[in-house]
Amino acid sequence: MLAFHLTSFYDLSLMNSKELREIKISSKTQFKGSLLHVVRDEVLLPNQKTSVREGIHHPGAVVVVPFLDKSTLIMERQFRYFPNEVFWELPAGKTDPGEDFLTTGKRELLEETGYTAENWTFLSHLHPAIGYADEKMAVYAARNLQMQGIDRDADEFLEIVEMPLDKAMEMLRCGEITDAKTMVGLFWAEKLTTGEWEPYAGS
Repeated sequence: MLAFHLTSFYDLSLMNSKELREIKISSKTQFKGSLLHVVRDEVLLPNQKTSVREGIHHPGAVVVVPFLDKSTLIMERQFRYFPNEVFWELPAGKTDPGEDFLTTGKRELLEETGYTAENWTFLSHLHPAIGYADEKMAVYAARNLQMQGIDRDADEFLEIVEMPLDKAMEMLRCGEITDAKTMVGLFWAEKLTTGEWEPYAGS
């Protein structure tokens, strides 16, 4: 039987995080492509037993919340092959080698939408698939947009839409927007617009 104990939120400061960590013993590459690196690791558990973890190494990515004005965002409609559906999304993309998150965000916003932004604000980090991937995303708000012209990759096909924020939130509530990074970005957009949240100064 697995041993466990309940800890109140206010007792968390007393917990040693090392008690929860797993230590990699060995790692074997199962597949390595241009985007994803799939591995099968043997790990040592906190109880000193061993187990196997299969997962994906990812280079990281950025999602941008582009404010055309206080109540309007720039959003995209895009077909995604593996779910085989068209999704409503905020602009986003993976980091290139040697690229920091902000550089990625600026590049992706310009490539996908044709816009640049004068003001960029870091909002949060997001881990979209902690059960099987190490992907880490950064969320940025972009303001004071200026159209420069779209320069997409040859294999990218997008529809760009000026979306009222209240309409986007209603689509989220009704299940028309289901992309996780976009949902997080929209909740941030709503909180920023109402003044309920400000970006955390320690970010």
